[in-house]
Amino acid sequence: MEKKKKEPPMVAILWKNRKLAMTLAKDDFKKKFAGSYLGIIWAFVQPVITILVYWFIFEVIGKSGETMKIPFVLYLVVGIIPWFFFSDSLASGTMCLIEYAFLVKKVVFRIDILPLVKILSAMFVHMFFIAFSMILLCFYGIYPGPQAIQVVYYVFCTLVLVLAILYTTSAITVFFRDLSQIIAIFVLQVGIWLTPIMWDAEARLAAHPTIIKVLKLNPMYYVVSGFRDALLYKKWVWEKPFWTLYFWGVTLILFLIGVGIFRKLRVHFADVL
Repeated sequence: MEKKKKEPPMVAILWKNRKLAMTLAKDDFKKKFAGSYLGIIWAFVQPVITILVYWFIFEVIGKSGETMKIPFVLYLVVGIIPWFFFSDSLASGTMCLIEYAFLVKKVVFRIDILPLVKILSAMFVHMFFIAFSMILLCFYGIYPGPQAIQVVYYVFCTLVLVLAILYTTSAITVFFRDLSQIIAIFVLQVGIWLTPIMWDAEARLAAHPTIIKVLKLNPMYYVVSGFRDALLYKKWVWEKPFWTLYFWGVTLILFLIGVGIFRKLRVHFADVL
């Protein structure tokens, strides 16, 4: 009986096919806006409108920034940018196998890279908004220090986290397509308030430390706080070692579970699609 060939680690597969993933990501990004008059400009309009709406509601009407030492608009923008990347990657990546069904049915194509393709596609807009946030900081007289280099680390954190989740969600969505709607409503719409993005949990819940600890179980809380530490508060990642270990522990577990589910269900993808 022929012994089944052991698959290489997923990380090795992704690294080997990184150039193909980037090429497909560029095509995917362009395809999103093909046929529209404004083209890729639409990729930036929606996030900007969202930021303006939240800024108006929370600072102009709600006066949320009155107790902050920094302008609320900076607190909002720096925190919401990694969330945009996470939510865009998760929403589009969950449907990647269905969207690229024609590639899934090709025997020779490594469908393992499709979740990564969607993440890289979302990263083009993410890079623009990171640059935008730094320009906005300078406009307010807050110049990025050496800690700003940590943004690269936190972008990588987001990429690995969402990739870990996508191996599970993209595989299950092939068989249960309602999952994409569940994620959009119960994960993304609720998650943005629990991360938190528009309010300072440490200040608002100072009298409830247990609730703060529960909120910090959300891995994206680590990333959002990291962006603010790097760009606003000038703190280094090694100042929160236990939180960092927790984040990577959870992310590694999610990745191993996701890859396991993806590989177990992969043989059925072409038949279902």
